[in-house]
Amino acid sequence: MQASMTPAYRNASVRPLRVGSPISYIRRQPPRLVIRLRKRYICIFPVLASSMLQSSRSGPPALLRRLLLLTALVALVAGCHPDAGAALPAQQDASDAQVDPVDQATLASALTTLAPQRPGVTDLYVVGFAGDASDDVFRNETLYLKQLFEQRFDARGRVITLVNHPDNLGERPYAPLATYDNLYDTLAAIGKRMDRKEDALLLFVTTHGTEDHTLYVQVDQNEEDFISPQDLRKALDDAGIGNRVIVLSACYSGGFIPALRSATTLVLTAARADRPSFGCGNTSNATYFGQAWLIDAMNQVADPVAAFDAAKVAITAREKEDGELPSLPQQSVGKNIGAVLARWRAGFQLGPALAYPYLPVVAEAADDAVADQGDNPADTNDAAPSTRPQPTAAPQPKRP
Repeated sequence: MQASMTPAYRNASVRPLRVGSPISYIRRQPPRLVIRLRKRYICIFPVLASSMLQSSRSGPPALLRRLLLLTALVALVAGCHPDAGAALPAQQDASDAQVDPVDQATLASALTTLAPQRPGVTDLYVVGFAGDASDDVFRNETLYLKQLFEQRFDARGRVITLVNHPDNLGERPYAPLATYDNLYDTLAAIGKRMDRKEDALLLFVTTHGTEDHTLYVQVDQNEEDFISPQDLRKALDDAGIGNRVIVLSACYSGGFIPALRSATTLVLTAARADRPSFGCGNTSNATYFGQAWLIDAMNQVADPVAAFDAAKVAITAREKEDGELPSLPQQSVGKNIGAVLARWRAGFQLGPALAYPYLPVVAEAADDAVADQGDNPADTNDAAPSTRPQPTAAPQPKRP
């Protein structure tokens, strides 16, 4: 009985639609709207039929012509009616399978608790997006983002995290899932809650990126998606959010800048449009960019741009030491966003620096190896092998 309430991708039985599929524009609406769209389309037929029959009063020849046309319409529209064949009910079932009541309830609860804007104060609303469930680093950075901005930057009650990770699946998740739909709805809710002229948004996305400039999203092995620069711009524009700080920690993320830049937008990316970034994988506790900008620099300064400048220096040095191709982090600073961020910084007292709670994976492995050897530790070099950092690139999307 309980299993029947489990969402499709939690029991890996159905693969939901992906961006780029023939009906992806429907997928991006809440599933309840899919049904409404179909019903609205189907209801065209009885309206046409009624109209034709009413107009048949002009005489028998006209009535005959209209009845013939009505017969033709019946044949054409029958395939669109949910009772006319098996194909549409099957699609209906696939759409219904995407509805996750647990995730929807989690998202609704998170959005309900959003604190309202404070008149006369430039509030910062923060959204963290951990896109790929297969690597811990994305979850780590997103959860730390929430702690840091709540405790150090006075954003308590104004931070929403969307997280894909195995420990966030099940019947009691700690955060909504990181999907495009949830991101779209979150931004829309923030746009309604904030003062759009006075307040600002910080969107922090950490995931894999593709060479053709999309952000990789994976809830689990049965649900994946790709978010394009245009997708992200649309969600922001539809939400009506003007003052934006967009931080993208992903390979090739510089390719998002042309679509996202504006006079009231600051865009910070982990890499140039043609370069990978580093630090994902099971041997890392944070990406290079997440470590340098979020964990180190934002604990030293309150200005995202100054933090970015410091992060670039640190990343360049680390990549050189590791023998990696420089990722060349990029920024786009809108001419009006600096004044907004200055008002924000002036409106609160900066809190203390916050320690990053996730230990390096290699160090943990070494400690475990020493503990297992008891009083006679031997050479522990094999217990914690040195591995090259992995670039945060995603598998290439399958285009239709």
